[in-house]
Amino acid sequence: MTARTPVEYRRALRIAGALFGLATALGACTHTDEVAATATIPDDYRLRHPIAIQEANRSVVIFVGQARGGLSAEQRADVMGLGQVWMQEGTGAIVIDVPTGTPNARAATDAFREAQALLTAAGVPQRGVVMHHYHPDDPRQLATLRLSYPKITAVAGPCGLWPDDIGPSIKDKGYFENKPYYNFGCAYQRNMAAMVDNPSDLAQPRSETPAYTVRRTEGYEKYRKGATTTTTYPEADKAKLSDTGK
Repeated sequence: MTARTPVEYRRALRIAGALFGLATALGACTHTDEVAATATIPDDYRLRHPIAIQEANRSVVIFVGQARGGLSAEQRADVMGLGQVWMQEGTGAIVIDVPTGTPNARAATDAFREAQALLTAAGVPQRGVVMHHYHPDDPRQLATLRLSYPKITAVAGPCGLWPDDIGPSIKDKGYFENKPYYNFGCAYQRNMAAMVDNPSDLAQPRSETPAYTVRRTEGYEKYRKGATTTTTYPEADKAKLSDTGK
């Protein structure tokens, strides 16, 4: 084995140094990418699972038998209720899907006429009801009469996404940072979106309603005379379990 000359030795050192620098740079890029990818997931659950305001359909399904064209009492109540709610929250026409080419097609047409009359009685204008024929995809299923209209609704999710292991892991070092896992708070946001009565309340407060002048004047008059303004109810003592303190 021959000894290296000083020139060859310096050349080998330069090559080794260049390889080490390249490996360090690549490792830094990988680490930076991992940190950047982790930093894109917000810690606040309201930012990870925001509640979105969008337009969705509200639907009522009516089952119509082959030998019966009229609606039952419960079905008439459903149609009337749909028409009354549409007056408050509907953003488009009520579309009634009527099956065609099915054994109950004739009965469904009769049911459509009755439903249309009920919607008119509920205050829905004639142009607010649109008839749409459809062919069922599965002939084995009973073709139904479907009433639907668009409305403003609040949605959140989907939930149940687990991109990382929530337990300690060698691969995922985020566990030791004591941060909330990705799916945390999603169910709360989804339930809140489903329960809100008016989706616009999530974006802005409602305007104040006029004050109850009669009640306010009575309270001012009691305060002016030095009397107590507390409201007393005759039935208040009936709920007490003990007479202690009298």
